Amino acid sequence: MNMAANLLDHDLDGLAAFCEQLGEKRFRATQLFRWIHQKGASDFSQMSDLAKSLREKLAGKAEIRPLPILTEQASNDGTIKWLFDVGAGDAVEAVFIPEDDRGTLCVSSQAGCAVGCRFCSTGHQGFSRNLTTGEILAQLWYAEHHLRQRLKLAPGERAITNVVMMGMGEPLQNYSALVPALRVMLDDHGYGLSRRRVTVSTSGVVPMMDRLMADCPVALAVSLHAPNDVLRDELVPLNRKYPIAELLDACRRYLTAAPRDFITFEYCMLDGVNDSEAQARELVALLRAKVSCKLNLIPFNPFPASGLKCSPRAQVQAFAKVLQDAGIVTTVRKTRGDDIDAACGQLAGEVQDRTNVQQRLTRQPIRIHKPGTSRQETR
Repeated sequence: MNMAANLLDHDLDGLAAFCEQLGEKRFRATQLFRWIHQKGASDFSQMSDLAKSLREKLAGKAEIRPLPILTEQASNDGTIKWLFDVGAGDAVEAVFIPEDDRGTLCVSSQAGCAVGCRFCSTGHQGFSRNLTTGEILAQLWYAEHHLRQRLKLAPGERAITNVVMMGMGEPLQNYSALVPALRVMLDDHGYGLSRRRVTVSTSGVVPMMDRLMADCPVALAVSLHAPNDVLRDELVPLNRKYPIAELLDACRRYLTAAPRDFITFEYCMLDGVNDSEAQARELVALLRAKVSCKLNLIPFNPFPASGLKCSPRAQVQAFAKVLQDAGIVTTVRKTRGDDIDAACGQLAGEVQDRTNVQQRLTRQPIRIHKPGTSRQETR
């Protein structure tokens, strides 16, 4: 069994504490941190400005442990998806999305997901375990330094300008590993990303939204997907614990510390389920004047187990027009990487399901409720 400490598990304070145990001063930790994250070094002997005595200590007690890559797939549109082996039969996916003005990496936080949203193929696989801080950061560490070489970038030029915690898993259900990883992304000695360019996506874990606001406020995206509790209970089961009113209250609180002056709401367009113009008007009534927001309408990426279909393009445009006419900034997400199953909601990896999700997700078709029906009456 490998007992060497994985230095990817530490933010700068954690690395300083580790170095202190070795009898080393904080500035040595900063040097080491830069070698790992800014330069992508994994061999202590390469770290030329570290004292030889420290390199020798590290060689026996620590390592920079990458995740083995099982597959890499490149899309026709330049999107790249990697499948990383996290052991015990589990694998997670990360996706690089290049655009003219940015390079975005979509990072996983869990092997599988326990939330079980109806329209997400990750959720249909069930949940195996949380990733460690080192496993979250290993996705960024590999992608950044691999892409710098692959894209032949100039020294100091970054491949990844934005990170979205929108891969496999619910990040806020893996909070203790997430926050140190975010701190490394933001640290000027690490990846130096701006808080505005690091986004955590959540299905609405209200207490952890409040903690993130206090501990490490980055941009926030909330998976909404329905204009009322009755429908959201069925699409996003977590809503039964933290209903929409509580979620919107948490969003308003978060905005007091957020790096952006709005919350992004993600809304997956499902044919005949949540895409009517009446539901768009209900969404306007729910959000306008209550929370500063942008709406991101996501074309549903079908998969066989969901029993759901993507809204027709004309219906998506009609839905968007209702929101835009009401003054809500609304965009329709362009589908990227769908030819390699890298689009939103398609990340599946390989997960040893510990949660018997197949039995739990054998449900009746989603019921469409008339407006005004109480939640209790439809249970």
